[in-house]
Amino acid sequence: MDYQSFFTQQLDQLKADGNYRVFADLERAKGAFPQANWRAEGQERPVKIWCSNDYLGMGQNPAVLAAMHDALDSVGAGAGGTRNISGTTHAHVQLEAELADLHGKESALLFTSGYVSNWASLGTLAARIPGIVVLSDAKNHASMIEGIRHSRAEKRVWKHNDLEDLERHLQSLPADCPKLIAFESVYSMDGDIAPIAAICNLADKYGAMTYLDEVHAVGMYGPRGGGIAEREGVMDRITVIEGTLGKAFGVVGGYIAASSALCDFVRSFASGFIFTTALPPAVAAGALASVRHLKASGVERAGQQDKVAQVRAKLDAAGIPHVANPSHIIPVMVGDPVKCKYISDLLLRDYGIYIQPINYPTVPKGTERLRITPSPVHSPQDLDDLIDALSDLWGQCQLARVSHAAE
Repeated sequence: MDYQSFFTQQLDQLKADGNYRVFADLERAKGAFPQANWRAEGQERPVKIWCSNDYLGMGQNPAVLAAMHDALDSVGAGAGGTRNISGTTHAHVQLEAELADLHGKESALLFTSGYVSNWASLGTLAARIPGIVVLSDAKNHASMIEGIRHSRAEKRVWKHNDLEDLERHLQSLPADCPKLIAFESVYSMDGDIAPIAAICNLADKYGAMTYLDEVHAVGMYGPRGGGIAEREGVMDRITVIEGTLGKAFGVVGGYIAASSALCDFVRSFASGFIFTTALPPAVAAGALASVRHLKASGVERAGQQDKVAQVRAKLDAAGIPHVANPSHIIPVMVGDPVKCKYISDLLLRDYGIYIQPINYPTVPKGTERLRITPSPVHSPQDLDDLIDALSDLWGQCQLARVSHAAE
């Protein structure tokens, strides 16, 4: 087999389909988010970032940066190895305690990323609980799907946010069969939100555990940033809450929060935890500072929600279609992969606006989009510049205009 030709042919097909991904060479400007410098063809140009998952700008927060600097100066760079051998530091212990408190749970367990925390936790629970059936929402993240698949447990996929379909699956299982309902709070591509309390009602009725992915909600919702489950007062009804430190908290890493026994079970049996080098202490210290800050401060959340409302109103006024949803994620619908990439390229090149195209397989074909995530630090001028640029390009692409948000 000509391996190199195979690789090239597959990449050429991606490009022809409009789904080939190009990474822009960006350097964020410290203390000036959403400002960044874009390097291309030997030159640097200033750009504004409009698609970051650093939703609240905490990656630039002075308290977070100071905590990371202090940790570097006091303990050095790396963790020294896996947690089991040499990598548990006091910063890890403190952060796990803080995360457990954030979600009202007995314990928490850190992982190197949100992807790994889902893959390792779901994979371990589903593999080691005898006879368990996992009921997975149809729009769950790839990390959840891979964890469930890795476990080799029986899986039932229920229609997205469809309580009737979920109950139909639950009813079909024996009463004494162990069950785990896996779902998300805020779904990252459409921005819709799960009916958490109603899912918990079904879990109680049919004796199921619940596993809630809150990665796009932690830091963003609730009085202390505990997520949608905190906002709705149902954290105590969730068996496992999974979150990330790499989005609203502005650093990197993932975690679960649950009972002490469950966290210890995953710690003791999950290969994705046991055999992975721990997060650097400076990262844990920065995350700790971020979690503590957002527990006490609602300013960032309120500012972000205000900017989201302003962007939505301006998109409506300009007739640019976007998905109406109750979250902070604004999907501007294009519906064609080539046009989506074309708009993204021109936004960067001609307008100094960075928004990556979201194409298949991240979203289904025909639903290609620009995923906009306003932050509390985008200025009024930034908002006007974004809408003006999108209006210009919408006309160039001869895309259908609507007078209200697309449903």
